[in-house]
Amino acid sequence: MRTRIGTQVILGAGLVTALTIGVLAVLILRAHEASLVAELERGADQLSETIKSSTHYDMLENRRDSLHRQITNLGGQEGIEAVRVFNKEGRIVFSSDAGEIGRAVDKKAEACYACHAAGRALERLPMPARARVFRAGDGHRVLGIINPIQNQPSCSTAACHAHGPRDTVLGVLDVTVSLASVDRAIGWGRGRMLGLAAAAISGSSLILWWLNRRLVLRPVEALTEGTRRVAAGDLTTTIPLTERHELGELARAFNDMTHRLAEAQRQLTQADKLASVGRLAAGVAHEINNPLTGVLTYASFLLKRAEGSPEVKQDLEVIVRETKRCRDIVRGLLDFARQTPPKRQATDLNEVVRRAVTIMMNQLALNRVALALDLAADLPEASADANQIQQVVVNLLVNAADAIGESGGQIRLATRAATSDGRPCAEVVVEDTGHGIPAADLPRLFEPFFTTKGTRGTGLGLAVTWGIVQGHSGTIDVESQEGKGSRFTVRLPLAAPAGPAG
Repeated sequence: MRTRIGTQVILGAGLVTALTIGVLAVLILRAHEASLVAELERGADQLSETIKSSTHYDMLENRRDSLHRQITNLGGQEGIEAVRVFNKEGRIVFSSDAGEIGRAVDKKAEACYACHAAGRALERLPMPARARVFRAGDGHRVLGIINPIQNQPSCSTAACHAHGPRDTVLGVLDVTVSLASVDRAIGWGRGRMLGLAAAAISGSSLILWWLNRRLVLRPVEALTEGTRRVAAGDLTTTIPLTERHELGELARAFNDMTHRLAEAQRQLTQADKLASVGRLAAGVAHEINNPLTGVLTYASFLLKRAEGSPEVKQDLEVIVRETKRCRDIVRGLLDFARQTPPKRQATDLNEVVRRAVTIMMNQLALNRVALALDLAADLPEASADANQIQQVVVNLLVNAADAIGESGGQIRLATRAATSDGRPCAEVVVEDTGHGIPAADLPRLFEPFFTTKGTRGTGLGLAVTWGIVQGHSGTIDVESQEGKGSRFTVRLPLAAPAGPAG
């Protein structure tokens, strides 16, 4: 079964978060428990020192009833399990539980192991060595702390029960307190920690889900859907550029790819159309050229003989005029079909533009069209066939003049250095103030036999222009707005720089 990448990311991140929070929770709980036990140890130690101080004179004067009464009262307080006094032989001499008095205990048992480690009593023990935690008979935990009763000069010289001055430890005071309150606090802290951990894991998982949905899943879904549409042939597909990270860059690259694919498809379609039309044009032109020439010849001959018949002369003039028009169309078809590969070499585009302007100057002047030249002085040489590029410029000037019409206008013809797809190139720009081209006609502008001039055009000029530019590995773009004019931009690759002279 397929698992979505977002689910895997959330599960992985959630597992890492759970482990991290779990480890932290265990460490915090242990530190909290150690802190509570340490606090209770200090309290128990202070209690044992208080008991020693309060019973010191009773022990010194051997007032056993008073001593027993104090220990019984102290042992009965809340939280205190037992208070016992052991002599150095390990026998209980005083206890809050009267039933234990006189009982001997094993010196290796819990209450005695610290003082009698290594087989001898120790005079001074640190706090951790005097405290121990164990479970009582009913299972609850108990903290016990032992406090050695040191021999003092007053003890060895007292009249009641003198001890030898060589005895260092006379006995042990053992105080045990219940850890029930500590365990309840630890349990409450554990439950609270588990709740906080569960909330933290749930919250982090929810945030991860939202971030994953926002930053990963939606862009990936858009890319997947776009890829499916492109695979189905829709090259107009674009991905919205809403992200500013790597997936946004991927969407931008996807859009650029689809744009290039659409442009390549358009060029292939156009090239296929041109090839098909070229083959058809060559066949048709050759088939009709000879009979058309015969019709024109005989019509012209008859026209000369019809001077005395105005009606016949008028009809023959129509025949001659329309036959010449057909001949021009056939000639255009032959020129279109006979497109030859360009003889590319380093070419000064400014000079090519000047020659084209010389050819068109009279026609532009008759149509009251003003021409503005803006030629770049530092224009690098292009890799081009000068004659074919001159034909391109002438065709564009003719179209611009036709777009302006008889009302007059202006054409701007410019050259400049530019870049195309990151590579340097040379541009030729022809801009007019004519009537413009409808937006619906722009995609078909370079198709053979498509024209916006009505009966005044054959629809081959821009198709031939497009084929020449493509043959030079260049591009031609058009921008137009109805009522304001059009701008055609031809981009040609630069000539390779000449190598060093040998």
